[in-house]
Amino acid sequence: MKSLFAIAVIMFAFSAGFAQNEQSPIVEKDITYKNWTLKSIRTGEDVTLRDLTHGKKLVIVVYYAPWCMNWRHDAPFLQRFYDKYKANGLEIVAVGEYDPLSSMKNNLEYLKLTFPAVYESENRTDKQKTQHYEYRRSTGDMRNWGSPWYILLEPAAFEKKGDTLVKRSHVINGEMIETEGEKFIRQKLGLPADDTKADISKSGKIEVCDPDKKSATLVKP
Repeated sequence: MKSLFAIAVIMFAFSAGFAQNEQSPIVEKDITYKNWTLKSIRTGEDVTLRDLTHGKKLVIVVYYAPWCMNWRHDAPFLQRFYDKYKANGLEIVAVGEYDPLSSMKNNLEYLKLTFPAVYESENRTDKQKTQHYEYRRSTGDMRNWGSPWYILLEPAAFEKKGDTLVKRSHVINGEMIETEGEKFIRQKLGLPADDTKADISKSGKIEVCDPDKKSATLVKP
């Protein structure tokens, strides 16, 4: 009986390690981040970032690969943030990478995501050819695939003209720490602080997000 209990504990720890394993704090970095126009995953229409940010206080741009477990870990609480704070000036936009458009559409439906979503690339062979790759490497993200990767933009600080939006911004080189993320959002939206405290103790062993590597079963959110 004791041996069975020990095995169960080990299996739980193993699955938890896959559930969240690339958590990273919010840090401010020098980054020349430019405006973009990309196609909507849902409709195929052009979406321009500068237009999308109009009237917003904080815009979270999250780059992701649909097959990545780390993205699937973050997506449900990003949707919660979107529902809770969009009326206060929050915008979230996801930028899909390294998977066919059909997979991106299925991923949005499966995770029940309603915030805007566009795509930059559709092939895994494009990994080192994307702006996503250039941006995250410029901020010190040395992960293989870099999913998810965040830049947190304050439109009030944007350059008024030209392609460059900012030359310095907050980024997350990995999964968002949920409590830290919500604290940051509330601060930037001018909302009173709550009692939530950031916890990075669950980061665990870093496991590369690899589309060819088998992982623990995904629990549908």
